[in-house]
Parts: sequence; C-alpha cells; structure tokens
Amino acid sequence: VQLQASGGGLVQAGGSLRLSCAASGTTFSMVTMGWYRQAPGKERELVATIASGRSGNYADFVKGRFTISKDSAKLMVYLQMNNLKPEDTGVYYCYHRAWSTQRAYWGMGTLVTVSS
Repeated sequence: VQLQASGGGLVQAGGSLRLSCAASGTTFSMVTMGWYRQAPGKERELVATIASGRSGNYADFVKGRFTISKDSAKLMVYLQMNNLKPEDTGVYYCYHRAWSTQRAYWGMGTLVTVSS
C-alpha cells in the first residue's frame, strides 16, 4: 500500500485547505482510511477516520470544521479543513488500515501551516 498526501500549504487563520490522499496497492473495501497530524514537539494524533460503509469520525478539536470524504473508485481520501486555527499547524499524514490484517500504512505527510 502506498499513500501520497498533498494539498498542504500556508494559510491564514480562518482560511481553508483541502488535503488529498492518493492510495495505490489497495482497495477501499474493508479498510479504515484517515488523517493524523503531528505538530512540532508533539505526538501524532488522530484527526479523522472513515471506514468502509461508515461515516466519518472526528477528533473533538476538529468537529464542525473538518470533513473527511473518499472516492472509492479513484482511491482518493480528502480532508476539507475550514476555519483553520494556528493550533492546526502540523504535518498531516494519510492513514490506511485493513481490517483483515490490522496493519497500518502511512503516507509521507503534507505540511499545513496556519498563521495568526
């Protein structure tokens, strides 16, 4: 499984970004896809996940601002981020976990910087 995240950049507080994750070597059947992030000096944390046949799950700190979605035909996962805050700054990683093996895969990450 390979994951390629893109869409990060520099944005002012209150702005929006849309992250994309292109997956290959997998299908979206019986898998959980998602986004994690890691801020400087902090541990990686869950942002949002979306599992096969289910709606998105979100960390409390992004509820109402971020939306995760996927296009199974294109093997793409998206994270629409609105009303960004400086504390949203970090490297965002795409995540894949197959239900059968429970093995997790991570992409290289894309940097999001939110200025105040």
